[in-house]
Amino acid sequence: MIKLGTIGTNWITQQFVEAVKLSKSYDLTSVYSRHEDTAKTFAGKNGATEIFTDLNAFFDDGVFDTVYIASPNSLHFEQAKLAILHGKNVIVEKPAFTNQKQMAQIQEMLADHPDVLYFEAARNIHTPNFHAIEAQLADLDTVQGAEFTYSKYSSRYDQVLAGKEPNVFSLKYAGGALQDLGVYTVYDAVALFGMPQEVAYFPQLIRTGVDGKGTAILSYPEYSVTLNFSKVSNSHMTSEIYGLKDLISIDDAGELRSVTYVDEDNNKQVIANTIDENPMLPEAEDFARVINDPTAKQNHEDYENWRQLSMYVNKLMFNLRQDAHLYFVGEEA
Repeated sequence: MIKLGTIGTNWITQQFVEAVKLSKSYDLTSVYSRHEDTAKTFAGKNGATEIFTDLNAFFDDGVFDTVYIASPNSLHFEQAKLAILHGKNVIVEKPAFTNQKQMAQIQEMLADHPDVLYFEAARNIHTPNFHAIEAQLADLDTVQGAEFTYSKYSSRYDQVLAGKEPNVFSLKYAGGALQDLGVYTVYDAVALFGMPQEVAYFPQLIRTGVDGKGTAILSYPEYSVTLNFSKVSNSHMTSEIYGLKDLISIDDAGELRSVTYVDEDNNKQVIANTIDENPMLPEAEDFARVINDPTAKQNHEDYENWRQLSMYVNKLMFNLRQDAHLYFVGEEA
């Protein structure tokens, strides 16, 4: 049984904890929060045996071997470093890190600590529906690009409109649409098509200085892929991968709830509509499979593929921000 510690007590941490319980491969032992009351409430609700309000004590004394990090984006890097130095496996919410220097340092530390495993929790690429998309894409005779859309109005934007600055809309905490919903579309594109040759990003900035929504164009040798995402508006636009006369239609690029293949005669075949009891269950199961047996051939191959994909996504996300001259607090312009 994997002993799990958590950093963060928000809704996404709760969903992950519920997913690991469903997997029956983890035991939540340790909870860290800056606030004791919050830590006690979260631990009591989920059956954790110990709480911490000091991060160093959490890593020094916590009885866990794997940590799930779901703090604000700007905190991921330092917390992941602490985890690696303490020999803890790292599962960090996407986007794992904000720039290539951070990613490179983490990879160097992993090389120095070969028994530590690192995972970026990009749940969409672990789902059965995503694997169905991969299989159908491989069967297309011709690929002519794609459009991926994931837009959901954030309740936190109400706070922005009220004059506040929540973490997800703050440059200080590496917030914004690209860093939140946009990363799902970036993962879709890179996992399915690889790294583009050129990129361009056209953000719509809001009062706090972050991108509330945006459109990214990824250029490949024979086609382009367009990414649309927003945290300040809703969209019900489907995502599509274009063949010659056929296409793959996806309900949206983040949830991947339903996938349909449309042939040249407009015949429609639903190829995936698997709805997991918890959308984070597939990734929790994948991570557990590798943690429990990292040297098995398939597990090792999957792990290296996920790690490489995480590095590619990090590079692409950084390049998109550079193109748009979008910098977080503490970064050089």
